[in-house]
Amino acid sequence: MKRTLPLLILAALTIVSALATVQAVMAQDAITKLAPEAFGTLTRPPAVFVHDKHNEKAKLEECVVCHHGGSDGKIDKSASTEGTPCVECHKVKPAGKATNLKRAYHKQCIDCHRAKGKGPLACGQCHKR
Repeated sequence: MKRTLPLLILAALTIVSALATVQAVMAQDAITKLAPEAFGTLTRPPAVFVHDKHNEKAKLEECVVCHHGGSDGKIDKSASTEGTPCVECHKVKPAGKATNLKRAYHKQCIDCHRAKGKGPLACGQCHKR
């Protein structure tokens, strides 16, 4: 009996530790950084955006609210680009007058936050050091 109790405690601690590690890894998988590799060297940390958590909190059900289509500089909110990365349409250094990727992110997020009167507006609120 004296040997069994320490072994049971050790087994329980091992299981708790393993579960905590799995939970931490799963939480990290849910974190999305908004195209940091596309920007090259960053002056601020990338914005962390947890898509599903954000949409649930913001009560967004229609993908087209953010994933809009369009052409010739005109946004078409009836054409969804869901599943297409922003960088496909918004290049880091676009040709002509097209909206670059950095401006597209900032305009999309900040304009919505201003309109709703909710969410981060300052740089450091999204780009946390």
